Amino acid sequence: MRALLVVAHGSRRAASNEEVKVLTDQLHSQILSSSQSNFDFVRCAFLELADPSIPDGLQDCVNQGVDEVIVLPYFLSAGRHVTQDIPDIVQQFEQSTPSVAIKITPYLGTASGLPDIMLALAK
Repeated sequence: MRALLVVAHGSRRAASNEEVKVLTDQLHSQILSSSQSNFDFVRCAFLELADPSIPDGLQDCVNQGVDEVIVLPYFLSAGRHVTQDIPDIVQQFEQSTPSVAIKITPYLGTASGLPDIMLALAK
């Protein structure tokens, strides 16, 4: 089994965290309706200020019986959280759970289609 874990920053504003959860639900629904999906399910986790934390999100995936978790940083730029904090947290978790492969994808801001999306929103 393979899981996608969307990792966002987290906010004191509950509505912002809920937006990430809604997006995660939409991704999960899209995966369920696609016969070409490489994922069995999608979860979200937060770096700080909201639950579940990244370790809790990873543990939830492990509890579902996955052999692989793909961590997708939901960030627009490569600040300290993307380059250091998330990899450090994932590495610590990997040490305690060596039977599960965990890969961190490039962060959202590197997506090649992002400029088109931004221009579409600006119209």
